[in-house]
Amino acid sequence: MPTTASKKEQILKTYFIPYTKKELLALTKIRRFETKIGEKIQIAAYGDDIEKSLAESTARFVIVGIPEDLGVKANYGVGGANTAWTPFLQSFLNVQSNDFLEGSNILILGYYDFTEVSDLIENNAHGFDEKIDAYRHSVYTVDEAVEPLIKMITQYNKIPIVIGGGHNNSYPIIRGAAKGLYKAGLVPLASINCINLDAHADFRPLEGRHSGNGFSYAEEDGYLQKYCVIGVHENYITQNIWMDVVNNPFIDIITYEDIFIHEKRNFLQAVAHATGFTEDTYTGIELDLDCIEDTLTSSATPSGVAPLHARQYVSFTGIDTKTAYLHICEGACNLSDGRTNHMTGKLISYLVSDFIKAKEA
Repeated sequence: MPTTASKKEQILKTYFIPYTKKELLALTKIRRFETKIGEKIQIAAYGDDIEKSLAESTARFVIVGIPEDLGVKANYGVGGANTAWTPFLQSFLNVQSNDFLEGSNILILGYYDFTEVSDLIENNAHGFDEKIDAYRHSVYTVDEAVEPLIKMITQYNKIPIVIGGGHNNSYPIIRGAAKGLYKAGLVPLASINCINLDAHADFRPLEGRHSGNGFSYAEEDGYLQKYCVIGVHENYITQNIWMDVVNNPFIDIITYEDIFIHEKRNFLQAVAHATGFTEDTYTGIELDLDCIEDTLTSSATPSGVAPLHARQYVSFTGIDTKTAYLHICEGACNLSDGRTNHMTGKLISYLVSDFIKAKEA
């Protein structure tokens, strides 16, 4: 019988599609007297042999797309988190290669395609409750596909930059990074810390996997040690979750209101507190775009942090942590209810370039 590891690798191969240089150049606007990031980045040199490609690549940063909205729908949200990956990629590949960010230290590996899973649910599940159950079941498939790739990237001492997709992917990313860093001998246990800039704690009950409980599953399973959330909106944290986190010394929350309404500390002081709280081991950097004012997500807000704050966050945490990974999620360019915003991809591109610049400084 196949081992658990080989089963996960097979699931990975089923849903993951590596990019070719030709495909990425097709998205890059070549112009005389200029060099774009898309002309400098690395790709998976050995195609479907992802591990060999990672083992031999000199890149420090590995960008992966998870364009899915299964976890968002499983959390009663509006579909569309699968639409930001390609616009991000088009924007990022056309960033200028220059002294600020040259690009050859970046490997754009590929993306996941869960279209078949989504279509199967849409065409076969009937009734609201049946669809929710089906979506929650499907998130376990996403978990099993994502974890082995993140483990592979981190075990070769590279930093995954993951563009979602829903925040459900925090769980397999944390799990994969913890296992990979442990295999590389960089952590004593398969467990890491996380900092999350988010309007929500995403620490909902273990009721079946969805975008609102990735961190609670990671903590329950022992892969998440310390967890600090910045910018949680007091209006959208349930009392039971609030009681859970305030009574847990390994979890800290700094609310949006404490920073921007009551001004108990400013934004960068809040981020500095988070990096200090998590400094004892490798730390995953999470950014849920629903915290950024007027950014298109399933839970868009008219009152949130500015894009400037988000850029400062990824830069500061990039400098001030032993970074396990960067995960930017929940963004959309097209939501299933008809709302659109084609700037989302460009915003993510700024965030990714800021983070890489910070790590290379």
